[in-house]
Amino acid sequence: MKKICLFIFGALALASCNKEPKFNIKGTVADADGKMLYLEASGIEGIESLDSVKLKGDGEFNFKHLRPESPEFYRLRVGDKAINFSVDSIETLNVKAKYGDFSTGYTIDGSLNCTKIKELTLMQIDLQKKIDALVKVAQQSKIANNVFEDSVSKIVDKYKNQVKTRYIFAAPNMTYAYFALFQKVNNYMLFDPMNSKEDIKCFQAVATSLTNAYPNSDRSKNLYNIVIKGLKNTREAKRKVIELPQEKLSEAGLIDINLKDIHGVSHKLSALKGKVVILDFTVYQAENSTAHNFMLRDVYNKYAAQGLQIYQVSLDADEHFWKTVTDKLPWVCVRDEDGTSSKYASLYNIKKVPSFFLINRNNELSARDENIKNLEAEVKKLL
Repeated sequence: MKKICLFIFGALALASCNKEPKFNIKGTVADADGKMLYLEASGIEGIESLDSVKLKGDGEFNFKHLRPESPEFYRLRVGDKAINFSVDSIETLNVKAKYGDFSTGYTIDGSLNCTKIKELTLMQIDLQKKIDALVKVAQQSKIANNVFEDSVSKIVDKYKNQVKTRYIFAAPNMTYAYFALFQKVNNYMLFDPMNSKEDIKCFQAVATSLTNAYPNSDRSKNLYNIVIKGLKNTREAKRKVIELPQEKLSEAGLIDINLKDIHGVSHKLSALKGKVVILDFTVYQAENSTAHNFMLRDVYNKYAAQGLQIYQVSLDADEHFWKTVTDKLPWVCVRDEDGTSSKYASLYNIKKVPSFFLINRNNELSARDENIKNLEAEVKKLL
């Protein structure tokens, strides 16, 4: 009797172990007879192989694996072709694919996240094709480098804005929003949380939602750490700008500046002789940058026709962000790639940003912002 009880207890324990929650991904891969199909985990540290099967003529497969405690990413792979998908509370996913277009022509039933991940994958492939086409044209010397860079910047900006609106901010609690954060083109991340405050906002939105739902998951912790590092990095850049070295500048002297705009065209400050110029040093990623530019825009719109020009020097570390922000500004926008180490900022004794100077029509410094109570009134005097 005792042996029977022990046997029953052991059988129940084994049955209990076998009832651990699992997810099931099954389906068919047509035209893949004899090919190896792999189930792999796409972890934070890299790809891990979980299971494999040699496909037969009917292409049927059926994988089962322990369901993760929090949403995770996996992929099915045949050769160098892969299908990315995620698993959260889903128990069964049904896949239909063909070997020829395995990575793009598949369908996955039973998961909105997987549907959206496919959409993002196809969009990313299309973006890469557009950039590759531009690279080919540039290599054939059919377009100038500045035109190439501007075109790529516009395409990437449009893509990022679409992804932000439709996939990240629209549903930051979904795993496809997390997937969107780490998309790459030419092996470079589209969203850069280490240098762009706008991109940090995307990471913050997803990190907040994921941490609230799964505070102990590795992905939640990793995303949180990325956000903290990004915030620290951008704050340090701002602090360094404020602490630039100081050097005395004579009241009437004008030190010439020669920097490039977003199209790669060089602009000399001295070339604006004959105009009244507002020489402005700024960091577009700074919190007060938008309000400052609104103020400049108001003055510029009123007096540009009378001979006012603005020569705006960016000290931003993020070149891509600078190009995006200044694309539609009507005045001269240039950037010092040395950023916080700018020799011009040092020579002009810049202690904070934004800082600006007024230059008269004879290329002479007239005043700096700390001595100007009413910018519009001072501009009118010089005109």
